Amino acid sequence: MVFSSHIFVYYFLPIALISYYLLPRRAKHFGLTIFSYIFYGWANPLFAPLMFASTLIDYTCGRVLSGSERQRNRKLALTVSICSNLSLLGFFKYFNFGIANINAIMGGLGLPIWEGVLHVTLPLGISFYTFQSMSYTIDVYRRDAKAIRNFIDFACYVSMFPQLVAGPIVRFSEIADQLRQRTHTLQKFARGIAFFSLGMAKKILIANPCGKCADTVFDVGVVGTLEAWYGVIAYAFQIYFDFSGYSDMAIGLGLMLGFTFPKNFDAPYRAESITEFWRRWHISLSSWLRDYLYIPLGGNRRGAARTYVNLALVMLLGGLWHGASWNFVIWGGIHGGMLALERKRGKASFYGSIPKPLRVVATFLLVLIAWVFFRISELPHAITYLQCMFSKVQVQPSTDLIAGILYQPYYLLVMGIACVVVWCFPQTWDWTRQLTPLKIGICITLLWLSLAVLATQAYNPFIYFIF
Repeated sequence: MVFSSHIFVYYFLPIALISYYLLPRRAKHFGLTIFSYIFYGWANPLFAPLMFASTLIDYTCGRVLSGSERQRNRKLALTVSICSNLSLLGFFKYFNFGIANINAIMGGLGLPIWEGVLHVTLPLGISFYTFQSMSYTIDVYRRDAKAIRNFIDFACYVSMFPQLVAGPIVRFSEIADQLRQRTHTLQKFARGIAFFSLGMAKKILIANPCGKCADTVFDVGVVGTLEAWYGVIAYAFQIYFDFSGYSDMAIGLGLMLGFTFPKNFDAPYRAESITEFWRRWHISLSSWLRDYLYIPLGGNRRGAARTYVNLALVMLLGGLWHGASWNFVIWGGIHGGMLALERKRGKASFYGSIPKPLRVVATFLLVLIAWVFFRISELPHAITYLQCMFSKVQVQPSTDLIAGILYQPYYLLVMGIACVVVWCFPQTWDWTRQLTPLKIGICITLLWLSLAVLATQAYNPFIYFIF
């Protein structure tokens, strides 16, 4: 089930909200947990027991961490939690990838390949809820938060449907107090509706048309230079508006339920460097990697060389977190290499010689090049696409037909609107702080328009559901 679907908007969400507010305070988390499991198991009910098992393991480890003062027991509980979560993530996300690479090596050596091996289906959102659940045991181990005694409260934290399958990654320490006590106000609920409306508009009115353009170009393979740049820019807009729109809807739903989730995007394409880009893009993931991976590896405390290695390693693993493909590793490597280079030379010496607008353009171009590897799963195809972007290639006459799609006034208008929103408009987080009658009218209009367009759109994917 996705947020931008009729069954969610017209049936699941109203029933869930009404039930939540009718339930007494002590039963709210139980009711929310039940609805979250229904939401998660809608596509495949077999995914729900897997999440429950992960939840039970981490809850038990948290109780051990809370009830024991012996460091040996605490380390053992933390190790069990981390290993169980990473084992689940590793098996379901990378088993097929591992078998494919083993077969490629064996085939290259002339050895028989493994045929008929189990094909594993990736559970939705497993990358998100395993990271979120691990943050609980790590925070409790570090004594940054107290362990939850009530299992239902913890199950509610892990499974909460607003941010379950695509984030933001809500750390336990950020929400622990809200699980114990939070307020439900009309102002918070209204801001939640505004968040949801703007997120839905991003997804339906901008991300989907941009995604249609991107798919048109990338599916062709070899295209002209102009079309190649058009396609990768369209994809950059698609993934931003798709994911930031989902995050806005998730934050809005959280506000409707009384929770305040962290900001996940802050105008990333306005960044003046790759370092700044990662302070603005998928903030919950980049901060998670920083606090739970980069700093434990030593951060920048063990000399310059180790700092560069840590940066590169974290981004390589961040790329692999997104998907089981070497192209994701390359994508992470590009960003990790740029982070290390910027840190080595410093922003002033590396970017300071050019004006700010050109720094933004240069950073965006680097991000676009990296997006090619993110979008295309096979390395040869990605290299071919880059050749299309930077050199004149021989294309088939039939590829000229895609111009009939790309340069329609509707798609050109959407691309223009995307540019204006990306580089000129305020962020949802800031714009909704103070709601005026005009802003409320804009939100209602955008929500109505989004739902009207949703009724006619056949193309409606959520990119981050596959990560």
